[in-house]
Amino acid sequence: MISRRDFLQASMAASALVGASGFGNWGKLAAQQMLSQDQLLDFDTYGNVSLIHVTDIHAQLKPIYFREPEVNLGVGTNKGAVPHITGADFRKAYGIDDGSPSHYALTYDDFSALAQGYGKMGGMDRVSTVVNSIRAARPDALLLDGGDTWHGSYTCYHTEGQDVVNVMNMLKPDAMTFHWEFTLGSGRVRDIVNDLPFAALGQNIFDSEWDEPSEDFAPYKFFERGGVKIAVIGQAFPYMPIANPGWMFPEYSFGIRDQRMQEMVDEVRAAGAELVVCLSHNGFDVDKAMAGRVTGIDVILAGHTHDALPEPVLVGDTIIIASGSNGKFVSRVDLDVRDGKMMGFRHKLIPIFSDVIEPDAEVTAVIDEQRAPFEAELTEVLGRTAEDTTLYRRGNFNGSWDDLICDALIHEREADIAMSPGVRWGPSILPGQDITREDLWNVTSMTYPNAYRSEMTGEFIHTILEDVADNLFNEDPYYQQGGDMVRVGGMGYRIDINKPIGERVSNLTLLKTGEAIDPSKTYMVAGWASVNEGTEGPPIWDVVENYIKREGTVSLAPNTSVEFIDT
Repeated sequence: MISRRDFLQASMAASALVGASGFGNWGKLAAQQMLSQDQLLDFDTYGNVSLIHVTDIHAQLKPIYFREPEVNLGVGTNKGAVPHITGADFRKAYGIDDGSPSHYALTYDDFSALAQGYGKMGGMDRVSTVVNSIRAARPDALLLDGGDTWHGSYTCYHTEGQDVVNVMNMLKPDAMTFHWEFTLGSGRVRDIVNDLPFAALGQNIFDSEWDEPSEDFAPYKFFERGGVKIAVIGQAFPYMPIANPGWMFPEYSFGIRDQRMQEMVDEVRAAGAELVVCLSHNGFDVDKAMAGRVTGIDVILAGHTHDALPEPVLVGDTIIIASGSNGKFVSRVDLDVRDGKMMGFRHKLIPIFSDVIEPDAEVTAVIDEQRAPFEAELTEVLGRTAEDTTLYRRGNFNGSWDDLICDALIHEREADIAMSPGVRWGPSILPGQDITREDLWNVTSMTYPNAYRSEMTGEFIHTILEDVADNLFNEDPYYQQGGDMVRVGGMGYRIDINKPIGERVSNLTLLKTGEAIDPSKTYMVAGWASVNEGTEGPPIWDVVENYIKREGTVSLAPNTSVEFIDT
């Protein structure tokens, strides 16, 4: 007898073919002019329900360049599994041709050269065009936003998220969940949520005083679409008070709370839900682990870790969809729901090539309106990248944007060592391009930006590195917070990701002397983004702006200061 899982596995094969029509079979196109909007949006409508997923936009309203990671290591059962493969290995896994649009969109190598041909990606007016196209074929499609939306740009910071709220409202989402939004402060979040024309969901957002579900965020919402009763359950980022300043949202506590997730699934099923969708900001590996523990979820729409996958991942009877970040992609999932069960699906990860997809003029006008008061500040040129330097963020151990930030901290704050948080947001800049104030704020914009200067012992520095490494490389995904290693300047180290905590990091070296860092010796450390309340120091964007203006042209040698072992 054919099981439901057999149907889903057959759908996986069909989805791979659909995904290939958008990625693997384009071949080696010379430039974006050979692409067409019709190619990008081509999709055979299927079943009776459509889901549209966007996530981790990070306030990037305009088209951007964004280089995907070169190093994205997995541990334990996730070693060598997607999304922990990159570059040529990723292309081989998905049948992607070298030099193709998907090579450029989904992998890091030859990024700058391919960017010259294929251009920028994203732009919320282009995303709107894609959403409208899907709605034209399936008018009652659900648009779901995975969070990290009201954060990450100059205008977002100065409007306390209102610019992004105004633009997203034009797209008419049906629901969203949360992470960085809470760093606007709990009061501001409540003000925005109270005015949202769609659902703000988080089954794991609790009242911290009473340890009860918060009344400010519903755990789920029901929708009737295509004759199907759908429950969308929200899952906010679980580690808020650890990864971000808890003093900014003291009323709330978080956590994975998978037992309550199971209770919510059971509750909506008992109320007649025929399709259960989890709109998640857990991070991909955490979602995989949760899917193995919670039964009854049909679809998990993954966020937080910025992974973009051309095909879903199947865990038991649950499919997991990863839709990238920064507005680079939109996922469409069509589902065949019959007799209260998801019997099949068709999926496509749609790349938003901004020179190909026609912008939605109404959304463009709203974007321009939000930016107009700040145009002079946004466009001021601070410096320029050298012809051999691409500025990018992603990678487990370093990114050139953070190399620049660390250089600025050492020079401007007169430090021996610099530390920069291992966040994954922030667009890229190509060689030989201007660096504007907007570019700088796109990689530094947060509400706790103070650049501290503090004495630390070598032992304490080692402890910091070990703690962050465990957040990233603990074999139990429930202990992973989903960022990357803290970036360091002025020092190097060796890391064996397969060792236990306390034994991963070794060979700490002060680069300016070549000497080993002494556990008992004190070093001057400059950093930023401390979660501690009352941190003093100038905002990081001022520190880096001063440094870039003084340098004029930014030229960065390849960073080889971190030696990693993953075998």
